[in-house]
Amino acid sequence: MNLPNILTIFRVVLIPFYILSFYQNSFDSSIIAALIFSVASLTDILDGYLARARSEVTQFGKFLDPIADKLLILSALILLVGVGRVSAWLAIIIIGREFTMTGFRAIASSEGIVISAETTGKIKMFIQTVSVIILTIDFENPLFHQAGIFFLLLSMVLAVFSALQYFVKFGRRVNLLEIK
Repeated sequence: MNLPNILTIFRVVLIPFYILSFYQNSFDSSIIAALIFSVASLTDILDGYLARARSEVTQFGKFLDPIADKLLILSALILLVGVGRVSAWLAIIIIGREFTMTGFRAIASSEGIVISAETTGKIKMFIQTVSVIILTIDFENPLFHQAGIFFLLLSMVLAVFSALQYFVKFGRRVNLLEIK
């Protein structure tokens, strides 16, 4: 067990606290929920940085980190759909992409192919995080809500685009392996 893995576990532990704060249904609790989500999101950046900088990348971390990321974002999207701040179709596309990519990475890994994260995927995650934070805070301000939806739509477009990038990258690697 190392610090990056502890941070990943901490991210998972924060999810129920985000959910509880979200459901308190007050402005103050929505601020607390947004802060919890922000801290959890920052642990994602920090654990990856520390794992690489300290040469502490582990199989456990490679397994748990993407699961923690998905649990966090999927929990938020489901809650936001439940209170009517996000349309179900938008959440379904984002959630579907996440499940598809998880399965896709598993297949690539079973073939011995490691597909590193693209810049597009990292930008998508940042924009998605910003949108969830905005939408978690219930200001009851239509412009604020529209900004959150705009960023979520933008992250959805980037999510689909980055998924296509992964498929192309995987296809090229498979073709190279078959040629050899």
